[in-house]
Amino acid sequence: MKLKSMTSVITKSALVLAATASLSAIAGTSAPAKGVTPVVPEESGALFDTVGATVEVGYDTRLYYRGLWFADNVTWAGLSLSVPLTEQLSLGFGALYVSTVDTLVSGLGAGDQILDYSELDLSTSLTYDAGFAKFGLVYTHYEFFDGFGGRTDLGAFGAGEGNVSGADEVGITVAAAAGPVNLYAGYYYDFRIGGSYAEVGADLPIEITSWLSIVPAVKLGYGFDYYTNGVIPGAQSSGLTHVIPTISAPIKLTSSATLTPYIAYNMSLDARHTLNTTDNEIFGGVKLSVSF
Repeated sequence: MKLKSMTSVITKSALVLAATASLSAIAGTSAPAKGVTPVVPEESGALFDTVGATVEVGYDTRLYYRGLWFADNVTWAGLSLSVPLTEQLSLGFGALYVSTVDTLVSGLGAGDQILDYSELDLSTSLTYDAGFAKFGLVYTHYEFFDGFGGRTDLGAFGAGEGNVSGADEVGITVAAAAGPVNLYAGYYYDFRIGGSYAEVGADLPIEITSWLSIVPAVKLGYGFDYYTNGVIPGAQSSGLTHVIPTISAPIKLTSSATLTPYIAYNMSLDARHTLNTTDNEIFGGVKLSVSF
């Protein structure tokens, strides 16, 4: 049997109010005509223009996380909150719940079995905007309600590290722009298994209209004794995990809501060949994001 195996979202808003009448006088422009009342911008009357929160819901035909398959037909919901501490530093909080709708597992000796899988991720982070790049420090707790590999009608699915019920990790991230291309990288250490994972990626947003963009992207991962030992005899404990090109199409529905369908192609590499049932596979999904 083969075992298989998903960013706090940081938002920032600013409101700039200018005293146009005073500036016009200083610049020597004419004063309003007699009897004409100048228009004064109305204040919002609130402490903050936005809360800095984002709510997301989504569906994925296959759940691949860091190149490892977890389940099929997955629905999920997430909430992220960004709190500015200074002009450059912000504090983030995130929560994500994942659950499978219908996953069949074959090869357990008693025909196809239904896999139950659900997961809760809780995270907190600090992000520093240095101008040329954003640097992050993130701590995440993973709670696997059905075990790391889920549970079937016959019991736990997986062995060794596959039956982990919870894990904690700390990570460092960096994101920067090189012209129109967004670059990002991350390194994460898992305290539960003493393994770590590194990832690099890039994307290129292409604006089609004011409300539609096409975003090609690619990610490459590398595991260091990362959820491989003890799962399947002969599995490589360290090495490249996967490369995954994706194409997404964010559709701006309103000023605060965006619908994003995507299609992806997961290609298993050295550390995933013996763990995933399919080395190369196309899958897709869609998510709805609302910021407020």
